[in-house]
Amino acid sequence: MKPFQVQTRARAGFTIVEVVVAMGLFLLGMSCVLGILSFGAALTRTAALRNDGASAMEAVMADLDEQLFPLVVDGASVSAGAPGEIAARTLPGRPDVTYTAVATPNPAQKGYPGGALEYRVDVTVAWTSGGRTKSRQFTTLCVREIPFSERLRRQFVEKP
Repeated sequence: MKPFQVQTRARAGFTIVEVVVAMGLFLLGMSCVLGILSFGAALTRTAALRNDGASAMEAVMADLDEQLFPLVVDGASVSAGAPGEIAARTLPGRPDVTYTAVATPNPAQKGYPGGALEYRVDVTVAWTSGGRTKSRQFTTLCVREIPFSERLRRQFVEKP
């Protein structure tokens, strides 16, 4: 070895700058992943609420089909009567949801015997969420007829 010659060794490891840059990239990546997870959770919640609302509206329509036009029994014949007003009826299976329905006959069918066949039905659905009562309104068309379940019951259960 020559005098005044410095020995060099290979150094292993990272410098502080490399460590800080690596941690910064790691934090950036984790922030993106957490943002995506929270966004996915929000979308899941929105989808669940929409599904809940759609199932409640289907239940309202099924209840209207069964209850809006009362049966009129005249001897052996059965027909659907004039629509009754439904006020603050609790939705079956959903005690926190109520609805009100008002039927208006189609003015184009005034001359039809026994009244109109088509009715415009204005429905108001109300529920409680977070201690506050909320409501939404929608309009649908209903045909005055014997409910499907009643027709099936009369055809298969009460055979003539």
